[in-house]
Parts: sequence; C-alpha cells; structure tokens
Amino acid sequence: MIIRNKLYTCLLDEMNRIGKKQNYMTVPAAIRELEKIEMTRQTDNVYRLDHAVTSVQKKILNAFDLTEKNIEYRAAWISDELKTSMSKRRNQ
Repeated sequence: MIIRNKLYTCLLDEMNRIGKKQNYMTVPAAIRELEKIEMTRQTDNVYRLDHAVTSVQKKILNAFDLTEKNIEYRAAWISDELKTSMSKRRNQ
C-alpha cells in the first residue's frame, strides 16, 4: 500500500505539472504500460530492449524522475550481468 501510494503521488504530481488528466497516469494503467518494456536475447546472445521506449512510457517515467537513457543504461547493465553469469557458469 505504501508503494502504491508513492506511485499514485508521483503520477498525480506529474499530471498537475502537465496540466491535464491523462488516462495512462493511473497506477494500474502506468504499471501495465511500463510492463511492456522488455528485453529479449538477440542472435548474438546479447540482451537488448525489445522495442524503443514509447512517448507514453517516457511521460510515465518522467513522473519518477527517470528518462529513456536510464532504461537503456539499466538494460545494458542487466545484459552485462547476464553475460558474466553465463560465462561463469560455463567455466565451472
């Protein structure tokens, strides 16, 4: 409940800053939209974002002081961690 309330407050503040109510700025809609950000393993065994971050997702991320670059950086970090983990597993 505490986390949901924090999400709600951030989204509400962003809606007030924008100046109009957006249907995707509710907690359930924002979660559904952000769940669409996913990574897939490419043929070169590197994990990458499956799709570019959409404008709606950027607006939602902005409510949490995040940008598209934050998502790309985190995706690259996860890919590196998975690559390291796979190489350790092969060496055992």
